[in-house]
Amino acid sequence: MKGILICGGSGTRLRPLTEKTHKSLLSIGGKPMVFYPLQILLKAGIKEIMLITGPEHSGAFMQYLGSGAKFGCSFTYRIQDEPKGIAQALGMAEAFADAGPICALLGDNIFEEDLSKHIHSWSGQGGHLFFKEVTEPERFGVATVEETKNQKRKTSNSAPVLSLEEKPAKPKSNLAVTGCYLYNSRCFEIIRNLKPSARGELEITDVSKKYLAWGELTATVLRKEWVDAGTHEALKRAEELVRR
Repeated sequence: MKGILICGGSGTRLRPLTEKTHKSLLSIGGKPMVFYPLQILLKAGIKEIMLITGPEHSGAFMQYLGSGAKFGCSFTYRIQDEPKGIAQALGMAEAFADAGPICALLGDNIFEEDLSKHIHSWSGQGGHLFFKEVTEPERFGVATVEETKNQKRKTSNSAPVLSLEEKPAKPKSNLAVTGCYLYNSRCFEIIRNLKPSARGELEITDVSKKYLAWGELTATVLRKEWVDAGTHEALKRAEELVRR
């Protein structure tokens, strides 16, 4: 399995902090934010990693990460010239994946739970996502799974997914889709055939929905904290989380 770190977006909600650097390079607990998703990949035994980012701060990522030698891995870099969605960025890793399964992580997501054990034990078939209960699910992709339907809240590494929606006005549950995605190589075929959403992007939710339609999508429902550090408030929570 190969790892993909997706560090896209302009970080407008984090200005003025992101006027001179990328949000995934902002300091959290004394380390650039991208350090934390990188550690998930390394702990899962993934040593070949591609980082995808825009052209504005690519040099800063390369300066910090280098070849990967200091982290015991190897890095490949790709530039996403325009922010056309997470799925579009992931599609850029097709040749790098070399027909094998991938673990894609967003560079601004901080997880308290140890995802590496779930990643390491994944079969490599179909797709697998990670969900977390939140108070404002309409801000995220929203899922329902078998456990939520039966009102059983527990961590499961093979919960069947029942539905997925992207930022619904009336969410069916309070389970948000977090920024860690496990897919087999069919994800690239899906991405090649995706059409842009109303906002002009290739949506990662649409990739997962295809696996759902095939009956090949499972999920882990996380019990511990997760932060999508895209706002000043979330950035503060991420800082508190890593310092526990």
